[in-house]
Amino acid sequence: MVNQAPQDDYDDEKLARQKEIEDWLPITSSRNAKWWYSAFHNVTAMVGAGVLGLPYAMSQLGWGPGVAVLVLSWVITLYTLWQMVEMHEMVPGKRFDRYHELGQHAFGEKLGLYIVVPQQLIVEIGVCIVYMVTGGKSLKKFHELVCEDCKPIKLTYFIMIFASVHFVLSHLPNFNSISGVSLAAAVMSLSYSTIAWAASTSKGVRQDVEYGYKAKSTAGTVFNFFSGLGDVAFAYAGHNVVLEIQATIPSTPEKPSKGPMWKGVIVAYIVVALCYFPVALVGYYIFGNSVEDNLLISLEKPAWLIATANIFVVIHVIGSYQIYAMPVFDMMETLLVKKLNFRPTTILRFCVRSFYVAATMFLGMTFPFFGGLLAFFGGFAFAPTTYFLPCIIWLAIYKPRKYSLSWWANWVCIVFGIFLMVLSPIGGLRTIVIQAKKYEFYS
Repeated sequence: MVNQAPQDDYDDEKLARQKEIEDWLPITSSRNAKWWYSAFHNVTAMVGAGVLGLPYAMSQLGWGPGVAVLVLSWVITLYTLWQMVEMHEMVPGKRFDRYHELGQHAFGEKLGLYIVVPQQLIVEIGVCIVYMVTGGKSLKKFHELVCEDCKPIKLTYFIMIFASVHFVLSHLPNFNSISGVSLAAAVMSLSYSTIAWAASTSKGVRQDVEYGYKAKSTAGTVFNFFSGLGDVAFAYAGHNVVLEIQATIPSTPEKPSKGPMWKGVIVAYIVVALCYFPVALVGYYIFGNSVEDNLLISLEKPAWLIATANIFVVIHVIGSYQIYAMPVFDMMETLLVKKLNFRPTTILRFCVRSFYVAATMFLGMTFPFFGGLLAFFGGFAFAPTTYFLPCIIWLAIYKPRKYSLSWWANWVCIVFGIFLMVLSPIGGLRTIVIQAKKYEFYS
């Protein structure tokens, strides 16, 4: 009995320290989000700049396969998102606040980390790098449209200008504190998507429009097809931050967080459909296979409208970058505070986040081949985390009866997701190789 008191004190101290850390980490520090936060966080995470590449993906896939892949992806990703929302609190009294915590519950402590964390980091860091490039390119396009007589400025400098915003915004402590930025971004995504397809419609179908495959050789057509699949996979990439978004919603046994979260997801998916389908189908219908990998580049006039759309893209990508960076900040800060025993301080947070923004800016300046990067990352990591990893976790935990509806639904998603994962990086890598031949570093 003599040793009991010190042991109790030690346990209390340990619990107090754990609580202090959880209250400091960006994912778990604030749990008072409303259902509409879930709606615009999900729109911002999902409707990325990838939407402007959908007509180009359609030109590589063709009408039939293109429409099929778009619709299938919308249905499958809505289903896997529902699974993740359901699994967030499947263990009574516990919340899986992070994707890897769910993975660890399904596959075990070590294996869960090894399966989920590398894929999640590839997606989140990949998106942040791609968005650095997108933000820079959109700013450059805006500058060219607004000031035609100005001396041209290198893309590298525009990426730096875009990054400067993040050196400030990245120090907002948690998900709820970026909700204003996220709302602005969600509104912008709907705005520039509408501008893109409405301006295309007003131009009318081009006289020399062609809908056949652009590549001259069969091999070229096949590789382009794979690349188009990757672009579509990239466009549906919001699942990597779903559990982290749900972690910000309050939860009680009577009112679990999945109710408000699912309500937000439904609204978000309606907005996704309103953005994706008109842009993809109208853009391809108007420009055919001569459409650029960013629809706004194909639309040269009216200049003021395209300039406005480009600024909308910049604002949206600012919000999107923050949403994808937040789980990375959480992982880095968790590692430093829990494993390496740093004190949870503002200075530590300032150093970690500034380093991350600087690293993604540097990588964006070094590798700005936008289209190829999308397809490569799209298949490689987006397909697993979005299309089939939730299904594998669902099968591992719930073990539905063989050949039941749930069993079939999950296996269809897994097969489709693996198909995407294997094929699209091949097309993306080829695009990068072709573009890299003409490329000069820091141009």
